[in-house]
Amino acid sequence: MEKVKNHFEEEAKEFDSLILKLIPYYEEMITSLTLTIPFNTQETIKILDLGCGTGNVSKAVKEKFPQSKITCVDLAENMIYMARTKLSNYSDIEYKIGNFSKLDFDNDYHVIVSSLALHHLKTDEEKKRLYSKIYDALRDGGVFYNADTVLGSNTYLRKVNVEKWKNYMLKNLPMDEVEQKWLPTHYEEDFPASLMDQLDWLSQIGFKELDVVWKYYQGAVYGGIKKTVSVKTRSNKIRI
Repeated sequence: MEKVKNHFEEEAKEFDSLILKLIPYYEEMITSLTLTIPFNTQETIKILDLGCGTGNVSKAVKEKFPQSKITCVDLAENMIYMARTKLSNYSDIEYKIGNFSKLDFDNDYHVIVSSLALHHLKTDEEKKRLYSKIYDALRDGGVFYNADTVLGSNTYLRKVNVEKWKNYMLKNLPMDEVEQKWLPTHYEEDFPASLMDQLDWLSQIGFKELDVVWKYYQGAVYGGIKKTVSVKTRSNKIRI
């Protein structure tokens, strides 16, 4: 994660223009993420943004939910600085610098979101632990949605996904930059997991009504709701 941190510290100022050149339909992806939040726009909801970057997701959320209280977390201090600047007109936003897999969360969030961050966790086990931590941090009825890079379900689909991504980047960037910088960086710093595997993990942890709300080859927005089920017995009602 230290290499990832240094990478984002260096590129924070260029992130907003660069991300549009690197990530296919990035703005559509973020719009899809915000559309998953199932609360009234005037409610005071508590939101955690994991890997907030320069604050693009939090800004979109704040515009739609002006009464929301958001906690922005990022590994890179320069990203947090950019987020503070971008979100300076909004109140009720807290900023934390650190590795989100190691930070302690409150346990009463209505919404937890993340964008292009969780794939930096190196192993499947790290991802599963974080998903469990996210589940525990949500209140009953709360939702988690992730906009991220994912793997295809087999070798052929993974190859197709990378080719489509490479072709997209080549529309915006020179060949040598794509092949000598961005593809090597991806293979060194990114550890995406299969989308279907991740949906299975989320289900096993306890998330309900899981769905993929947006997908373009290796980019996807997916998640679900923390919903406990009431079971009536003769003597009492048990929450599970």
